Amino acid sequence: MSNTASTLDLPIIQPNEMPIDGITVRIATEADARFAEEICAEMEASAKVRGTGIAKRNPDYIVSKMQEGKAVIALTEDGRFAGFCYIETWSGKEFVANSGLIVVPSMRKYGLATRIKRRVFELSREKYPNAKIFGITTSQAVMKINTELGYVPVHFSELTQDDTFWNGCNSCPNVDVLTRTERKMCLCTGMLFDPNDPHPIVERVAEHLTPELAAQLLNGDILNDDTADQLRQAR
Repeated sequence: MSNTASTLDLPIIQPNEMPIDGITVRIATEADARFAEEICAEMEASAKVRGTGIAKRNPDYIVSKMQEGKAVIALTEDGRFAGFCYIETWSGKEFVANSGLIVVPSMRKYGLATRIKRRVFELSREKYPNAKIFGITTSQAVMKINTELGYVPVHFSELTQDDTFWNGCNSCPNVDVLTRTERKMCLCTGMLFDPNDPHPIVERVAEHLTPELAAQLLNGDILNDDTADQLRQAR
């Protein structure tokens, strides 16, 4: 429980630069505009590999995020681009999305995505402390990072209903699923961090269990076969 609860202490705003193992993760600036085309190309390539895709972005849009201080970039010690993510606001800044998370293939599996995601999450909390932070993803790695930050899975109805956001899904090959279900579900999982309701995910799960099983779960007790079956049924 202590590890789960610790996510609620965020944001812990780190210095703009955090050099670890030769890679620096920091807030992007206008000086990073030279990487915009490479960032867009990597976003498109990554989407094709996954078989799902965010809306295509053009370099000018990426540069605008850098100029506004709403992006985080990762660079190697010798100045090569390693990763990126940016902030978007929706529904009158009631909702914030951390979009376009990418790490170049050669830099993956070293925890860099986690560092970028945590930094852009902290930046979002700094700029929009009352906003709900959300995302939709098919990536298990992103879901894991989001859970560690305090996100919980939610129905699409709890996310922004801004048409402009959902129109961004039109470039995804699975948009027909979203359209057929009238935006109720798709292959992506919706995840939400609500600063006014920051329950650890274990407490959210416990709300749907019997009192006896909920007590076991919240106390960190080992579940027997019967209670484990109940837990699976409650998911």
